[in-house]
Amino acid sequence: MSDAPGWTSPGSQPPEHDPDTTTAPPAQPQQPSQPQGWTAGPGVPPQGGPYGQPGYGGPYPGQQPGGPGHHPGYGQQPPAGWGAPPPTWGPKEYAAKPGVIPLRPLGLGEILDGAVSTARAHWRTVLAISLGIAIVIQLLSGFAMKLWLSESSGIAALENNPDPTTEELRDGLLDLGAFSSVAGIAMLVGSVLATAMLTIVVSRAVLGRSVTLGEAWEDSRRQLGRLLGLTLLTGLIIVAAVCVPVLLGILLGSPALAILGMIAGIVLAVWLWVRLSLAAPALMLERQGVLTALRRSYKLVSNSWWRIFGIQLLITILITMVAGILEFPFTILAELAGSGSVDGFISGSLADVTWTYLLISGIGGVLGSAITLPISAGVAALLYIDLRIRREALDLELARAAGITPHPGS
Repeated sequence: MSDAPGWTSPGSQPPEHDPDTTTAPPAQPQQPSQPQGWTAGPGVPPQGGPYGQPGYGGPYPGQQPGGPGHHPGYGQQPPAGWGAPPPTWGPKEYAAKPGVIPLRPLGLGEILDGAVSTARAHWRTVLAISLGIAIVIQLLSGFAMKLWLSESSGIAALENNPDPTTEELRDGLLDLGAFSSVAGIAMLVGSVLATAMLTIVVSRAVLGRSVTLGEAWEDSRRQLGRLLGLTLLTGLIIVAAVCVPVLLGILLGSPALAILGMIAGIVLAVWLWVRLSLAAPALMLERQGVLTALRRSYKLVSNSWWRIFGIQLLITILITMVAGILEFPFTILAELAGSGSVDGFISGSLADVTWTYLLISGIGGVLGSAITLPISAGVAALLYIDLRIRREALDLELARAAGITPHPGS
């Protein structure tokens, strides 16, 4: 996959420009680039300089701050002659919008609307990805539940016997561990596939480009191994943030320190979760490595932690509620069809789960996942784009990649 000139990572510099030149040559027409994802340029950002080098945040040579082309908060307008600069962004209503979002800093409503618009505009590709992955996850989880939970004598003993024997306790824990392992692996692999392919779909939708299922797979498959490693490493970091302070308190023999350590660990885990929450889109859209993507997310979220936390928390609550609303009637219907009552649902019993119950409840799970997976992946990708627009003037590169030319006289 070739790198596109309009989608380079921060750190690429514009061509040399004479600082003593007061008039620039007229801009040459530029053909719209055809980006295949958001790959980095010939390399990652230059040595010795952070992301957001001059050229994204500072004035270009020969340009006076506050003069024509000065855009506070967006970065500076490239000098004439450097490709085809986009129109001057003014009020919100004049921002270019080649795809599902306007090319300017985004609000919460625009981020959510962009995720929904992507799913609606590219519904065939999005539905094929999310529905296919959701079906596979539900099938594996359902078979694992039937095999290790509903037919487990250990689980039945744990549910019915308030004082189980050591053997019953061991059998129940082994069956529960086997089910959790299969369901967890299915969920992990499914979420990695969904994140990878749906992020590619969002990156095209921002430019108003269509993408097929085959194109999304081709653009994402080379990064799947790295994304899996990133997901595992991020989970390990967050779990360690909670467990290490608790273990220190236990080793010191102080229950009070263990409790304080648990509280501090939870706070640290939430903080790290937010700081690293944009590593997946950074890895996919910039073709970064695992550690580089983690550092990228950590740097982008700096000074925006509370905003990202609020948006991520709100979206998490929203998709949880949507999934619960979609799955609840199927769960009740499954209980009625399987046992003729809702006693099992009320008591949470797992020992008498039937195939009828698994089939009907699985349909609800598939519908919930098919709706929530695109929203979750879309919000993460658009948050990444929003922060790069705010910090690195990515809107200029997006406009060039979309083939937007300046208005006459701008």
